[in-house]
Amino acid sequence: ISFVVALVLLMIFMIAFYGFVPGIIANICLICNLFFTIGILSSFQAVLTMSGIAGIVLSLGMAVDANVLIFERTKEELRAGKNVRNALADGYSNAFSAIFDSNLTSIITGVILLLFGTGPIKGFATTLIIGLICSFFTAVFLSRLFFLWFSKSKAFGNLTFSTSLSRKMFINANIDFLSQRKTSFTVVGIIVAAVVVSLFVRGLNQGIDFSGGRNYIVKFERPVNTVELQKVVAAEFPGASTSVITIESSNQVRVSTNYKIDDENADTEREITDKLFNVLKPYLRDGISAAEFSTTDASQGIISSQKVGPSVADDMRTDAYIAVVIALIAMFLYILLRFRNVAFSLGALAAVAFTAFLIIGFYSFFYGVLPFAMEIDQSFIAAILTVIGYQINDTVVVFDRVRENTALYPKHDFFTTINRSINTTLSRTVMTSASTLLVLLCIFILGGDAIRSFTFAMLFGVIIGTFATIYVACPVAYITDSRRKAAIKAAVK
Repeated sequence: ISFVVALVLLMIFMIAFYGFVPGIIANICLICNLFFTIGILSSFQAVLTMSGIAGIVLSLGMAVDANVLIFERTKEELRAGKNVRNALADGYSNAFSAIFDSNLTSIITGVILLLFGTGPIKGFATTLIIGLICSFFTAVFLSRLFFLWFSKSKAFGNLTFSTSLSRKMFINANIDFLSQRKTSFTVVGIIVAAVVVSLFVRGLNQGIDFSGGRNYIVKFERPVNTVELQKVVAAEFPGASTSVITIESSNQVRVSTNYKIDDENADTEREITDKLFNVLKPYLRDGISAAEFSTTDASQGIISSQKVGPSVADDMRTDAYIAVVIALIAMFLYILLRFRNVAFSLGALAAVAFTAFLIIGFYSFFYGVLPFAMEIDQSFIAAILTVIGYQINDTVVVFDRVRENTALYPKHDFFTTINRSINTTLSRTVMTSASTLLVLLCIFILGGDAIRSFTFAMLFGVIIGTFATIYVACPVAYITDSRRKAAIKAAVK
């Protein structure tokens, strides 16, 4: 329900800011993208998990982003005096490299995560790759076909790709972002120091995936509500991480908890099953005993149990970290190859690292304070990866404009070129962030307790990622490039 509400609001958003016809075409392409993605997943018999939904959310966000890039470039061409047909053609042409680079960097991330990731990470990678390929097709090719079809009508010549809400938004913006780099670096340094202190003092609330735990498959006589069960089970194990998810059918669930995971006492297992029996008894058939409930060959109750020790959890955590690190290295190398300047690679990497580190720090600061579980588990890693994909997408778009402006204005110094590029892409940055936040806010508010922490990580990450592109990636790129040029001059002398 939350996802449908988000899509409807997103469609209204596109029409409100780009006009009826462009908005409708973008929305049709968005629906086609979702249709193709889910259709391909269905043909693979894929299981849709929270991490998989994260991949779909990111691919939808990037599909909207591609349309925003095309529409914003078309508006620029219209302001330059071109007619609608030529402006739209140049809008597609000029936006293509930014769309291609941002999608390909995320696909590279997805492929590496698919190869090296485990469990939910593979689900995230699979849906992300499929969604990105579909979004590239629908945004770049399918939308163009719709515009070509509409160009035969008389109304085509009146398109402005703007409304009263967006007509004057960020036109001729001239903010001196780079001059604020000392202030931004000071703020970043203070934040990083605070996060380091929090990680040492408070640490992180590790979920079952990373701390180890016990898994129980429980079968009921009738279908049950896992959200309701989650609340009653969590209350029975205070201070421990617990989760309840549906498996196979709605009357069979998996209960996981890391309650006393380090306790090897034989009575601990009995204590946990007794606790589960006490809270789940109202959902079982009348007259069932504790012994029947804990017998794995019974028709109801616990039908299987498994203990995942801390050493296995450590292996899962290590695999997840390795996958993320390899993905970051691959993105660094791709940006270096594509832009032929190490400054861009270092800037993108710095922004991504800061964004991810700040999200982790925020979860260290506020677990046990905010009214929802803030656990570090596989789903949290998937949320971090979603944000990393969004961050790279955002940063590459700005850097692509820097490269374009460097070619157009070769006599301008790098400082002026970067500032100009940030300002000319500002409307795109704000529009993309707003549309993504709209989707995430709907899922956060309406999506239920089970995914609230997961969605919050993405919500917080999108906001931080947007600022990190402007105040971390671009200043780092400028400083690195300036030092590189100074070193070259010194070597020549």
